[in-house]
Amino acid sequence: MIHGVREIEVKYRVRDLPALEEALARRGAVLSPPARQDDQAYAENGWTYEQSKLGVTFARLRTQRDRHLFTIKRPLDNVMACLEHETEVADREQMHHAIVAMGFHPTVRIVKTRRTATLGGMVICVDEVEHAGVFVEIERTVSGQESGTAVQDELDAFARSLGVELERTRDTYDSLVRAALAPA
Repeated sequence: MIHGVREIEVKYRVRDLPALEEALARRGAVLSPPARQDDQAYAENGWTYEQSKLGVTFARLRTQRDRHLFTIKRPLDNVMACLEHETEVADREQMHHAIVAMGFHPTVRIVKTRRTATLGGMVICVDEVEHAGVFVEIERTVSGQESGTAVQDELDAFARSLGVELERTRDTYDSLVRAALAPA
């Protein structure tokens, strides 16, 4: 039995940001002002990028506007359908040391500028990710036994209905940034 909230998302590389912004506005999605997010990703000790992420717990420490959030995610159906728990913490540095003491190691730092909107139960995030490019994430949280892949199909149908050129990716930001920074 799954306890807690599951975050289900789809992600796309954006080729034409103004076209996406216009399509979202036509649907009534009002994007927030940009906010800088500084994320440190962590993996369980012993896990490497060559291994599957399914069933593995990952941690993230995010700072946005002097607010620090600690998150754990465990991919269930796929890497974008995760059990998630999140809470605010007072001291980023102390939380970093606690995460390492719990058996995690830092993997990749992800810095992005995010604008968000809500529309019909979905959260839409337009992200400019340092080293990786511009992306749009469309997500919904679910509880219970709702199929993550079925929700992803619904979110993908919405994305395709926008009528803009989007390239779907099944990679998480840590994998995309890691690949972008890898020596050629």
